[in-house]
Amino acid sequence: MNSKSSNKPRLLWFFVLLDKLRDWAHRRRSHPALASGRHGEDCAHRYLESQGLIVVARNWRPRRGSVEIDLVARDADTLVFVEVKTRAVADYGAPDRAIDWDKRRRIAYAAREYARRAAWDWNRVRFDLIGIVLDGSQPLSHDRDAFSVSVRL
Repeated sequence: MNSKSSNKPRLLWFFVLLDKLRDWAHRRRSHPALASGRHGEDCAHRYLESQGLIVVARNWRPRRGSVEIDLVARDADTLVFVEVKTRAVADYGAPDRAIDWDKRRRIAYAAREYARRAAWDWNRVRFDLIGIVLDGSQPLSHDRDAFSVSVRL
């Protein structure tokens, strides 16, 4: 057995503790909604890594534009742009329902800019959506290839 894989279970508690400390510190100095979003991104990051994806960027913004890409990951030869939606409770529906056409268009713009800078083939790009409800009433939902964009933005 590889020594790296045997260290993962032992170190998992450490990473969970770091997430909790970072979440606590972030809640103390920022608005509660921003802190819960950050906590959701931490959960999504950990989930994607457990699924074998490699997260290469977090909270990436293009120089121009008003949108932020929550997570950028690699899944084999595909570049994956992940939008994470976090809700405290599921009272107002699933978190992924908050992504409208305009938000998708702005995410696609930022993704195209990232792919251009990374010299990545646009045909090997995917858009995923992860929805998280913090009260535990719904499991984490991962919608692979949640939406596509036209070649012309």
